Amino acid sequence: MTQVPIRKLVADSVTAALEAQAAPMASTNNPNRNTRPTGTPIARKGNYKEFISCQSFYFNGTEGAIGLIHWFERTESVFSRSNCTDENKVTFATGTLTDDALS
Repeated sequence: MTQVPIRKLVADSVTAALEAQAAPMASTNNPNRNTRPTGTPIARKGNYKEFISCQSFYFNGTEGAIGLIHWFERTESVFSRSNCTDENKVTFATGTLTDDALS
């Protein structure tokens, strides 16, 4: 027997085995069929585009203490809505500072 018939025999056997395995697994009556999600869901990390799209607002430093408090509160709210990680909070928040607030 040469290599060509051996390869065809192996390929045919693998194809037949895969088809035989797929049929019972596809059956909705199969008690071994797992339709539940596998693994632990991973929390999605927010990115800067998502952070900005949650309508954070810019702070320029001329709004006074009340404006600064409002900026803190709104920024914390946006962190929550955008799934912002702790590592990104400072970077993302400083992206909303403009004019005098930058210095």
